[in-house]
Amino acid sequence: MLKRLWLIFAQAVTVALAALFVVATLKPQWLAQDRRPDAAIAATARQIALPPAPAASVVRAGFSQAARIASPAVVSITASKAPPRAAGRAREPLFGFPGFPFGSRPRGGPQLGLGSGVIISADGVLLTNNHVVEGASDIEVQLSDGRQAQATLVGTDPETDVAVLKIALPNLPTIPLGDAASLAVGDAVLAIGNPFNVGQTVTSGIVSALGRSQLGINTFENFIQTDAAINPGNSGGALVDADGRLVGINTAIFSRSGGSLGIGFAIPVDVARQVAAALLKDGVVARGWIGVQTRELTPELAEALKLGTDAKGVLIGGVVAEAPAALAGIRPGDVLTRIGAHTVATPAELLASVAALKPESKVEVAVQRAGKAMSFQLAVAQRPRPQRQAEDD
Repeated sequence: MLKRLWLIFAQAVTVALAALFVVATLKPQWLAQDRRPDAAIAATARQIALPPAPAASVVRAGFSQAARIASPAVVSITASKAPPRAAGRAREPLFGFPGFPFGSRPRGGPQLGLGSGVIISADGVLLTNNHVVEGASDIEVQLSDGRQAQATLVGTDPETDVAVLKIALPNLPTIPLGDAASLAVGDAVLAIGNPFNVGQTVTSGIVSALGRSQLGINTFENFIQTDAAINPGNSGGALVDADGRLVGINTAIFSRSGGSLGIGFAIPVDVARQVAAALLKDGVVARGWIGVQTRELTPELAEALKLGTDAKGVLIGGVVAEAPAALAGIRPGDVLTRIGAHTVATPAELLASVAALKPESKVEVAVQRAGKAMSFQLAVAQRPRPQRQAEDD
């Protein structure tokens, strides 16, 4: 019995020593015991060096450089006018103008319209939308650096929804002008403005489409479409390319709620620049006008007029009395096929071709009348100031 107990004891000791040997070999820290005072341990910990902070990346992903170039020249605009005598019920448009056009006012106070603008010259010339400042008696501009100034209205062009303002402040930032004609679908763009009056905001997207027209927003339409978020307060703000150059003036959105649905429209910078040059020089944009109302020539109408289903041109639906077209002998029912050197196949093409003519110039117009080709000489007139809902060429 004693011998058996001794054998069990010897085996237990052997196993314990073997386990201790394994632990001491593989995990010696388990057996270590730091007997130093807590203060000494803390001092040792303080001597351990942390890794340095990583250096800032020189090349950044995104468009921070473009925003830094363009943002200082984008301003907030507050326009005010006297309250109306009677408030009507506003309709809910499919296409919205994201500029808070005189939508809110203190009780008994003036109506306020909020929007954005872009400084394009160091002497204080700004571009914005006509609907942001239309009818305003007082226009205040606030820069991104906090400075404020009263703006003078140089002129407006309701048919392109462009307005030109001027402010008098020193050391004004300006935005470099880009080339809208060089844009391609898929190019990255930024929309910069003051949405919902929260302060300057930059949103990004791409060019979704080019040359958008026949939307019923303006008389002359050649919009850049983008999915960069454009919201109320963005009207008149900048659409810039990836280099921070101005390529468009944000003007409208497709929306049923008033907020962004990813379908926004901007006036190309070349159009805005031409309008601004005319307003600064003459105070008005001079466009040609011949005084006709037009309809699209459908195959059914062409067949009814015995022109053949492949006929091209624009159907004259009406002629304004004493206008150039009427004086030259053009009649309703004629199909206009050419004006000057330009053939026309749609009402939009005719509108653009006529508008490009210089008032008081002469132009030859070709028409089809009852299947017979005819031509007329017209004296081009100045396009009258537009009346709401009235559109003719």
